[in-house]
Amino acid sequence: MSKYRYCNASLPYGDRVRDLIGWMTVEEKVSNLGDWADGAPRVGLPPYKWWSEALHGLSSTGPTTKFDDPKKPRLHSGRAAVFNGTVFANVINSAASFNESLWKSIGQAISTEARAMYNLGKGGLTYWSPNINVVRDPRWGRALETPGEDPYVVGRYAVNFVRGMQDVPGHEVASDPMSRPLKTSACCKHYAAYDVDDWYDHTRFKFDARVEERDMVETFQRPFEMCVRHGDVSSVMCSYNRVNGIPACADARLLSGTIRRDWGLHGYIVSDCDAVRVMTDNATWLGYTAVESTAAVLKAGLDLDCGESWIVQDGKPVMDFLTTYGLEAVQKGKTRESDVDNALTNLYMTLMRLGYFDGMPRYESLNEKDICSHDHRSLALDGARQGMVLLKNHGGLLPLDPKKFGAVAVRGPHAEAPEKIMDGDYTGDQLFSSCCCTTYTSHATTHHVLTCYTFSWMKFVNAGPPCRYVTPREGISKDVKIWHHANLTIYFGGINMHIEREGNDREDLLLPKNQTEEILHIAAGSPNPIVLVVLVILSGGGIDISFAQGNPKIGAILWAGYPGGEGGIAIADVIFGRYSPGGRLPLTWFKNKYIHQIPMTSMELRPRPDHGYPGRTYKFYDGPYVLYRFAHGLSYTKFRYESSAGNGTAVTLAAGGHCKQLSYKAGAVDTAPSCPAIDVASHACKETVDFNVSVVNGGEGGGGQTGRCACARGGRRAHQAGGGVPEGVCEGGRRSDRWVLAQGVRGVWHRGEDGVHRRAVRRQHRPP
Repeated sequence: MSKYRYCNASLPYGDRVRDLIGWMTVEEKVSNLGDWADGAPRVGLPPYKWWSEALHGLSSTGPTTKFDDPKKPRLHSGRAAVFNGTVFANVINSAASFNESLWKSIGQAISTEARAMYNLGKGGLTYWSPNINVVRDPRWGRALETPGEDPYVVGRYAVNFVRGMQDVPGHEVASDPMSRPLKTSACCKHYAAYDVDDWYDHTRFKFDARVEERDMVETFQRPFEMCVRHGDVSSVMCSYNRVNGIPACADARLLSGTIRRDWGLHGYIVSDCDAVRVMTDNATWLGYTAVESTAAVLKAGLDLDCGESWIVQDGKPVMDFLTTYGLEAVQKGKTRESDVDNALTNLYMTLMRLGYFDGMPRYESLNEKDICSHDHRSLALDGARQGMVLLKNHGGLLPLDPKKFGAVAVRGPHAEAPEKIMDGDYTGDQLFSSCCCTTYTSHATTHHVLTCYTFSWMKFVNAGPPCRYVTPREGISKDVKIWHHANLTIYFGGINMHIEREGNDREDLLLPKNQTEEILHIAAGSPNPIVLVVLVILSGGGIDISFAQGNPKIGAILWAGYPGGEGGIAIADVIFGRYSPGGRLPLTWFKNKYIHQIPMTSMELRPRPDHGYPGRTYKFYDGPYVLYRFAHGLSYTKFRYESSAGNGTAVTLAAGGHCKQLSYKAGAVDTAPSCPAIDVASHACKETVDFNVSVVNGGEGGGGQTGRCACARGGRRAHQAGGGVPEGVCEGGRRSDRWVLAQGVRGVWHRGEDGVHRRAVRRQHRPP
């Protein structure tokens, strides 16, 4: 192989990739534009599977990552069997911690397990995670996969998770970013303005997101810009939907214009799986033939087509469009061979940085012992606990002291939650999962009677000696009789992947009717006059549980999200006081009446009172149908905030400062904006405003608290022992943001636990 210069590790990556592509025929080139790349055996290039997932742990979704089946003989002769990886809490849970170091640590742990799987021949190096779409509507089925509704928080999650996945110690920055080595390759998805999956007759394959300019800049593009600019992500995935009439994967302004030229992507752009096919097969009104769809995306800047070629239909694999029709597109002059060369350059530069051609010795010793290790499971437990959000705690019912209760009933459909409910979506096989009921017994002594009833399976779970059993034949009447002897009921309710998931949006924000009825039956039918119910909710999106929030018999409500493989332990630790909750909701929980005011398909964020349009997310909705506000969360201790700020300053934009053309404008061809975007920092910000917000634990117990700075500023989590000294959680200074503001005064405020907003900074904006 010495005649091939691309094999010479001493040469720059760019020279090696040019040499490799130069040896390939056009047929070989197009055969490597799909997620299952053929390679080029003639020139020594092996095949490669690009598609792997790592949303909150290594996932078996896709063709690459393969865990061993414990019920079957090992298929990898001479190599250790790996049955599962660490399953961390879902992203919405991790976001509730508001802990950037946690997000990065999770990325580091996942990438270590990914490298180990690669060494064992069971996984790849390129992972299409994280999902950083902003939750615009509470009905979206994929809310559990995302960091929530605040674009800055979502962006900071992206930066930290990506850095954890990609950064090689000592190589966090490089003079030539295209030569910076990668531990694994991450991918920020789904670009752009994607947050409708399947709502009545509107599907993601046909949906046209009609987005205003200012919303595109401030909300929908902001996390992706942060991911590319600050996270230096090596891949971005374009989405199924159209944006203002143009398919996202065929929009040159979105791809080659914004992502690659404006933000400076050092990597490749991949389609969501079958997004190119969708342009022909689903969005038929566009009039694209298969060849035309292929040519359109290549010219727009797409590098790789995920086509789900591992799926077999009618006895044949479902092939991607680029490898199937790419050659014909070139031969017919619909696209140029140079477009194919550019795509391959971006792909193989990424593989060079991953050590695919040369190896990466510092990671080659990782093996099965580094997968689902004790340290990683401890991190998963800590992350799950940090993401628990205490929504209600009437009279300080929590934490529970088992000595005060003679008998506790554990009920609800998730009391014996199987791992797929606890883990959420995009997971691997999970052999080590703690269910809610069994972990309860590690906290309660054996002289307490635990009635572990789950109505969805109509049986009692085996939770050890303290549990009493009722068979299905004995029915609910027997259960009620036992329950009447309990002093307190812990009810595990919520929703699951049948209700919210990829490809399925919710029709309402309510609990399943049978759960609501049972909870009210427990609260109303109890012979005990004191508060008797602790409600634990498993969900990704918000649920209208107004009936429980206002019911004095339901003393405490804990949101557990989908807390992953260690979730049962984490829930029990919070309920029994081994861990003081400090999580905050990363999205607004609306009452069900809110969705009656607004269709899911409306992309507008700002309210229009004259049209009865209420607005969206905490930044723009201030109506009556909010159950829990963004960043709501209680603790077992008390915190107070101290803030300081200098005098405000006025900012006046120079002439032309209002002129901004975005990359997504429909109908335009030239990728250059008609006027220059204004960098306000260099144009007008001669003065800066510094502010600081500190948190002080004024209670006796230790606990975590998240300080949040509104208006896209994020926040930081702090943990303090009782009576701790002030610790800064929000610091302001010179930062780069993209806001489109109307004339008026803008301020930075802090909303305390008492609901009172206190001004920290005042800033005035005057258009020229």
